[in-house]
Amino acid sequence: MAVFTPVSLDDLTQWLPQFPVGKPLGIKGISSGIENSNFFIYTESGEYVLTIFEQLGFEQLPFYLHLMRHLAERDVLVPAPVANHKGEILHALHGKPACIVTKLEGTSQMAPRPVHCAAVGGMLARMHLAAQDFAIRQPNLRGIDWWRTTTPVVLPYLPEDARQLLHAEMLKQESFAASDTYKSLPSGPIHADLFRNNVMFDGERLTGFFDFYFAGCDTWLFDVAVTVNDWCIDLDSGELDIVRTRAMLDAYHAVRPFNAAEKTSWQPMLRAGALRFWLSRLYDFHLPREAEMLTPHDPGHFERILRRRIDNQIPELY
Repeated sequence: MAVFTPVSLDDLTQWLPQFPVGKPLGIKGISSGIENSNFFIYTESGEYVLTIFEQLGFEQLPFYLHLMRHLAERDVLVPAPVANHKGEILHALHGKPACIVTKLEGTSQMAPRPVHCAAVGGMLARMHLAAQDFAIRQPNLRGIDWWRTTTPVVLPYLPEDARQLLHAEMLKQESFAASDTYKSLPSGPIHADLFRNNVMFDGERLTGFFDFYFAGCDTWLFDVAVTVNDWCIDLDSGELDIVRTRAMLDAYHAVRPFNAAEKTSWQPMLRAGALRFWLSRLYDFHLPREAEMLTPHDPGHFERILRRRIDNQIPELY
């Protein structure tokens, strides 16, 4: 995750005594991602992750931080927010919202096999069920309302064939979202950004999901679609890998069975997942913000995925 707000060891030395983590020994910026400023921090008691929020405000952040705490208390593998001596988990650093969370062990699995996809599918279903009774409700801030406002902003940057695709898909998604079938889909808090680099593994053992800062309340199936569109594809072509897709869907279904409305909605939801990230990558690519270590992702990747989900057969949910 990019560094927009630098933090030095001296800054940390002044700020960290409010936490029960000991003296700071080192700090290192994390270069992947494009939303917040993130750092590994090394203290006398261990390693943690510091996040400074560049887009989200103090009023929005309790949803994300308390959701992570809620899930951790229910044995879902996620980072746990670290409270200060007053019991607070949301703080300020350099005038911006900030938090510290525990650091997950392992590394991201960037070349997943079916065994990894199955582990992610099962844990994702557990996460959805565990969050059902989470008291705070906040919409998916990158849902269809955001798509509506972002589409006219990015359209002028696109060639004609991509403009036609974006316009047609928005019409499709507007119709889908207005349908009775869509309105009947199970929903609740979702991760909404569960890409390969937001999950940790130690070998074949899943050690946790992290980076919940796109989370919100939406359909569970959208979360599954976003996850499949990253974990279960050939990265060059965007084509679904049938074996990996089947492994993830079967593992999810074994924990939280899909229903008939979800089965009907599967293809349009895969398209919705592709559209959401095509739009955000178009925005970040053509209207970038300045940051240290920032490298915008290629928007063409999700355009290819969207075209494949429109044109090609997809594995059924169950």
